Amino acid sequence: MSMARKKTTTATIDFPFYQYLQYFLQTEHKRIYAAFKPLSKKFLNYNNPKENAKAYLRVPQFEALEMYVFLKEFCENQKLWQIFEQWYNKTGKFEGRAFVGVDKRGQYSFFDVTETDETKGHFAQIFAQIKAMQQEYPNYIFALTMGIGKTSLMATSIFYEFLLANKYPQDPLYCHNAIIFVPDRTVRKSVIDDVQNLDKIKVVPQEYLSWLDANLKFHFLDDNSTQLSTIDNSDYNIIISNTQKIILKQEHAHKSAAQTLFGEETGKYTALSLKSKMAALGEEVGIEDVEEEIQLINNHRFVKLSRLKQLGIYVDEAHHVFGTKLSEDLLTTTKATSLRVTINELAASLALAGSRVVGCYNYTGTPYVKNRLLPEVVYSYGLRAAIDNAYLKRVEPFAMENIRNNTQVFCRKAIGDFWEKCGEKRVEGMLPKMAFFASTIDEAITELKPSIEDELIRLNIPTSRVLVNVGDEHYTTNDDLREFNTLDTPRSEKQFIILVGKGKEGWNCRSLFAVAMYRKAKSTVFVLQATMRCMRQIGDYQHTAYLFFSQENMDILNNELKENFNITLEEMAGAGENKNIAEVRLIPPSIKIEVKKIKKLYQMNKRKLQEHVDLKLDEVDLEKYKIKISKRSIDDLSKVVGGHHDITALKDQRKFSPFTLVGEIARYLNMNPLELKSIMLTLTESIESVCHRVNEFNDLLYDEVIPRLFREIYEVKEYTNEEKVTLELVKDPKIKGEDCYRVKYKDGLLASYNDEEYARFRDMTFNVDNYCFDSKPEKEMFWNLIHDGRFSKVWFTGMLTSGQTEFVINYIDPESNTVRSYYPDFLVQKEDGSYIIIEVKGENMIDNAVVQAKKEYAQQIAAASKMEYIIVPGKQANERIVF
Repeated sequence: MSMARKKTTTATIDFPFYQYLQYFLQTEHKRIYAAFKPLSKKFLNYNNPKENAKAYLRVPQFEALEMYVFLKEFCENQKLWQIFEQWYNKTGKFEGRAFVGVDKRGQYSFFDVTETDETKGHFAQIFAQIKAMQQEYPNYIFALTMGIGKTSLMATSIFYEFLLANKYPQDPLYCHNAIIFVPDRTVRKSVIDDVQNLDKIKVVPQEYLSWLDANLKFHFLDDNSTQLSTIDNSDYNIIISNTQKIILKQEHAHKSAAQTLFGEETGKYTALSLKSKMAALGEEVGIEDVEEEIQLINNHRFVKLSRLKQLGIYVDEAHHVFGTKLSEDLLTTTKATSLRVTINELAASLALAGSRVVGCYNYTGTPYVKNRLLPEVVYSYGLRAAIDNAYLKRVEPFAMENIRNNTQVFCRKAIGDFWEKCGEKRVEGMLPKMAFFASTIDEAITELKPSIEDELIRLNIPTSRVLVNVGDEHYTTNDDLREFNTLDTPRSEKQFIILVGKGKEGWNCRSLFAVAMYRKAKSTVFVLQATMRCMRQIGDYQHTAYLFFSQENMDILNNELKENFNITLEEMAGAGENKNIAEVRLIPPSIKIEVKKIKKLYQMNKRKLQEHVDLKLDEVDLEKYKIKISKRSIDDLSKVVGGHHDITALKDQRKFSPFTLVGEIARYLNMNPLELKSIMLTLTESIESVCHRVNEFNDLLYDEVIPRLFREIYEVKEYTNEEKVTLELVKDPKIKGEDCYRVKYKDGLLASYNDEEYARFRDMTFNVDNYCFDSKPEKEMFWNLIHDGRFSKVWFTGMLTSGQTEFVINYIDPESNTVRSYYPDFLVQKEDGSYIIIEVKGENMIDNAVVQAKKEYAQQIAAASKMEYIIVPGKQANERIVF
């Protein structure tokens, strides 16, 4: 429980330690990944959008997940102050880390420059700030701005925890159960949709789906009468609850008359952790700072939670869950919120029962409170970055002055501009929406609704496009509520939405393109929340959200942006402006090519077993499994002094019995254990002998025993089938309800059909009107190819990588063993009608395992289709290619 602390006069310092953690993770990537469990690496590779074009997670979601695994497996779930101390002193896991001087933005870092008293003083202040936040459990804050996908990231993290908990059931690092705290019913419904209904194949490798579906258990706490139905000491429970449904509250000082009459006694819970916390602080605290004893209601749900082992706590929308006292609770630790009390008491109760809270993971849209950086932030992806990278819509604000009593003028201007900019242009098949937020029901019904309808009539827009949702059954019917819940679907014909109090989290409408706020809002944060509602991205390119506010509401928005995101309205409105976006349209006729797709079928048949099967385990070199240590000469580090010493015994090894050994092998081979046992009894080596070898080196089981048994029991036959298919180089964008594709490009890397320099080459290239190259060598290659007299057609195919083309090569990634998609750079046709597939790659990347895997599968398809496939080094892009 957070304790009252004496105030300090030391000034607080905003230090973005999360940036330094991210820098360390990037620079020490190889060493860090080597420390991860094999399943963790596989899980991360599957979700990495930088390597897997089909990955569901966005880059910031993946970076946050990677940081989550880094803190858990590399840093071993330490508290942040411990991690910071080791990082600063270059000890423990951070021994030998790179020096940090000036970051990418040119900001000076005092940490690695000098060992002056001033530097040490800065360190002491920052260390004190982080340590003041400590709890009895690791407590991390992940700050991802609205629209990035915090909830799906949270679900992915929980799935990861459960997979690892199943694989390593005795490891204390992993959560066996999870509870998600949400601030209110609206957000709770959204979280249930995003967590329970998330298509797991998007974030979980396919081979683990059946286990996860069979073992996950969801529990929802709807109201005060709902009981928590978890089984004591069970695993893989996910509990989703409003905070008020679970938190412990201080008992009222006086009993009710009924309680006094019937002698009713309420259960109480004494916060023993309060005193232990104060003792640990080593400070004198007066009676005025803390009560001697706090009596808390022993909530049934709390008791059930305390009987679950290795619990992970996930706090959604943490900046609201912690309430209005967030700045006090997280920045000065002068007062704990009721949720913090609950979490701390839950941790204390679990500890008494021999279990633990593995960690508390807080997810919020901002790392700032009152313009101050929260010390325990471990990852942050801000509003400006989200707009710059097209994860959110751009923003165009319009402020109207002296508009207080001119509703008609406000509506005419706002609706007129919205209709001119958006009109009935459908995106993903949905009509664009505009939301009018009213302060009161009276304002919505008597002022806004008539003015909106008058303007629609003036513009010949049907008034049936208006929808009213004000939370009053006299004005909002059940049919209206159904319409409201289906706004974000192609069948909705509503475009102008009048709302009262619907701007908070939980209402997600991606087809919302504009918000209008006429009267001054009662709540300042409501203005910010309402603004964020229309910024969710939609479609294949970045759209613009329009804000129509009175000047006073615009001023409120600017202040809220400063306090919550540390940026101004001007900076937010300027975000994303410098992005070059080309509209890419088809130039008929559509280009189609015929290729042969190779399909391989593998059939597994049981062999006729020999009378005595010899696995030849005696031939296995066991030296590769032994861990050795040696002392090196100070004068010559390559010289060993005193020989090598075997320390393998220090490694934790699972001890199998013959029974559990057969079970483990049967699980991998998907066999009946009794059938497998009868086969293993025919081995020249006894089961007990194999068990002894495996107990000495567990890796021997998975590297040698299981593969050798598989080869003895089964034979695998490969069948190859070649099928002719016709591929369309560019799909018609009208299929997705768009008039064109929109593709980002860098300055100087655009080639256009209308450019004069390409006028005489238009007939041999440009199946679309704009080519957007990723690099200078690609553009040089294009220029080189169209001037090469050996080719009749040259098409750039590498820019459409989001389902806009059928010209895609599937390959198996050698690192994650998952199927991924590869889009080659060029397809050219020779004078004789044959084709060449060309890929331009930097010299340092050509020998990369992934590049070679792409090459292997591309060559198979090319050979079957009588094509050629070549990789051209970037430095040779402007030279005559050899084929």
